[in-house]
This record gives sequence, C-alpha cells and structure tokens, in this order.
Amino acid sequence: METRRDGSDRYGPRERIVQLGEMRLSDAECLALLLRTGQRGEPAEAMAQRLLRTFGGLATLAAAPVREVANQPGIGAVRAAALGSAFGLARRLLEARLRPGTAVRCGRDIASIVRESVRGTRRETFFALLLDARHRILSLRVVSTGSVDSAPVHPREVFSPAVREGASAVVVAHNHPSGDPTPSAEDRAVTVRLQEAGELMGIELLDHVVVGDERCFSFAEEAFLPLV
Repeated sequence: METRRDGSDRYGPRERIVQLGEMRLSDAECLALLLRTGQRGEPAEAMAQRLLRTFGGLATLAAAPVREVANQPGIGAVRAAALGSAFGLARRLLEARLRPGTAVRCGRDIASIVRESVRGTRRETFFALLLDARHRILSLRVVSTGSVDSAPVHPREVFSPAVREGASAVVVAHNHPSGDPTPSAEDRAVTVRLQEAGELMGIELLDHVVVGDERCFSFAEEAFLPLV
C-alpha cells in the first residue's frame, strides 16, 4: 500500500471499500465507517477496536441492546443507533432469504438464518422449517430451546405444526453453542427418529442442519440421509 511522507496510509477504509470492497476491510475498519468519527485522543478505528474488545467480538456486539452500546464511553445515542441499524439491516437481509415462498437451496442458507437467530445466546435451539410440495418455505418454527448442551426434541413437536400448516416436507436445524457443528450421537439418533416419523406421516424430512459459529453440517449433503 502506498504511504504518505509522514508514514501514514494513503488510503483509509473509506477509499479502500470503494476500490476493493468490504471484504478487504477488517471488522474494526467497517465499524469505524459507521461510527464516522472518534473522540479526542481516540480515532474512529481505535474506538471500534475498543468496542469489539469490550463486547467480546462482532457477534456479541451485534446482539447487544442499542442502549447498552450507547452507554460506552464516546459512543452516545447517534453512533449506537447507526450501529444498531446496520446490524438490523444485516439480519433482515438474511431473513429475506427464508421468507414464505422462497425455495430452499442448501444447508448453508438455513444455517445463515439460524446462526443469526441464535446470535448472542449460549443455549441450544431446535428449529423446523416447513415446506410445501415444491420445497418452498411456509414458515420457520422454534421447536424447543434447551441448555448449553442440548435442546430436547420429540417428533410430535416437529410434525404437529407441519400437519396444521399442510407442509409436505420439513427441514430441521439446531445450533451448537460450542461453535463446532460436528453432529453428536444424539443428533444422529434424533435425525433417524424424525426421518422414521416423517415416513409414517407422509411428510418428508429433507435435511437436518447442525449450525456452528463459522461452519455447518448438513446430514443430507454428507449423504447420511438418502434425501435431496
């Protein structure tokens, strides 16, 4: 990168996001663009780095109440509102991928919305995505919420809403608060039970997606289930 005579970068985050895209910027640099300015003795990027340290990373900062962010030194209501709006738009964009009528394409699509839904929580949550005959979304339901280790689920909790809404197929998903999406023995057993229950009821289980912090595990894509 070219530098000025005083040794500072010639291009700041604003110039680089225009020329190179946001993928080339760090989390702190993206936050600094939203903060716009810092305070005396603390530039915007340093303020952004402090926020990330205080909240333990981008995920927990995004999940924090706007009022709590506003109470941080030098932030205030205006900067906190800008951050809250940006995080809110990111959530809405993810939700738009799974709106009713949208066709399910792969486990990663489901993982992205589940990951956003459980952001900031350390509890395991089990979801059921209800689909029509063409595998288009009818609704997304929270089936159960458990502890840090498990979220107990019974087939009737998955298939009762599927019957009520006339679903032809179901995709289930749950998060692993540990961040590791490797399925446990219980995850595999639950998948088999749900598949068998679905066959009895004539409602196909298309997939079971286990969601981690960065990766996900799709039973269908890993060929554990003879599904799509």
